[in-house]
Amino acid sequence: MRDILPDLLAVLGRPDARPVALCRVIATSGSAPREVGASMVVTHDDTVIGSVSGGCVESALVHTAQQVLEDGLAVVEQFGIEDPRDPAPGLTCGGQIDVAVERIEPTPERLGQLRRLADALAADEPIAVATTLNAHPDWYVATEASRPPWRRLDHDVADMLDTGRTGVIGLDDCEATDPAAPTEDRPRTFVQTFAPPARLILVGANDFVRALSSLGSTLGMRVTVVDARPVFATPERFPDADEVIVGWPDRYLADQIRDREVRSTTALCVMTHDTKFDVPTLRTALQAPTLGFIGALGSRRTADDRNRRLREEGVDEAQLARLRSPLGLDLGGHTPAEVAVAIAAQIIAERHGAQASPLHEGSGPIHRR
Repeated sequence: MRDILPDLLAVLGRPDARPVALCRVIATSGSAPREVGASMVVTHDDTVIGSVSGGCVESALVHTAQQVLEDGLAVVEQFGIEDPRDPAPGLTCGGQIDVAVERIEPTPERLGQLRRLADALAADEPIAVATTLNAHPDWYVATEASRPPWRRLDHDVADMLDTGRTGVIGLDDCEATDPAAPTEDRPRTFVQTFAPPARLILVGANDFVRALSSLGSTLGMRVTVVDARPVFATPERFPDADEVIVGWPDRYLADQIRDREVRSTTALCVMTHDTKFDVPTLRTALQAPTLGFIGALGSRRTADDRNRRLREEGVDEAQLARLRSPLGLDLGGHTPAEVAVAIAAQIIAERHGAQASPLHEGSGPIHRR
């Protein structure tokens, strides 16, 4: 829902606003085309915002959405493998998705909840939205600072927020404070959590950094470029970066680690080709267990020399094993844009525990969930 939220708020915030239908993927299995939480909005005039599949089921959902807008009763639609003998829509990829469709009214309460979500996303604050899966859904918004009691499910929602999980909790999954409570107080509920975006810290201020900062932004990462040379480290040279820092990279990184701004979703790419920047920064990074991905650009000869210097600086073999250098997958490219794709592909593959091998050489579901 993150990607459609600005448009959703704009539609519901108009003076003449009318209800819209919100469609969200609440569960998947097999080779599903979109992730749990993927969302689509349908207006009364069949305007569609977003998508929940690769185009396989959207037309059917528009019909369902209009029915929900008419009678106000939320439904959960299930789409499975496409069967040419069955006129019902299906997924050509062979997976299955469950999509919840509900009517969203432009009420002050619902607009307030959506704006609260937008504010949290803008501030990179974790937040969760829980929605009951019944005919008339109820919403509950929880943050790390505010978790009021709600339907005896607030403890479960808080747990999912803490762990960053998104999914459906049923009656058997709920940690009710009173097991004898009526089941209607603990309805089946979809909990969608929104974690801060993954970070990409780029050390250096060259064309390769510019290309990777642009690609990182496209991938939804919060991009920081840091370099000690003010003539090169300027916002004009890196328009897609969220911030451009002029300073010694190792000191900046040490401050970020101290302030707990570095997490398992943070990727650091050192791309300066200058040992006076590379070695201190990598030494600091490799000694920080919370940093998720650490890579350094350069040839194999450069990587060997850099590793030798890091050992001399006290980096042990276990720490050094975390370093990805030479950085990037072997795609055969040479231009800054091609190198950026190779680096981003490696970051994505490691984040998902994938082997980065050609899909046509494998078997089984393509989309991991």
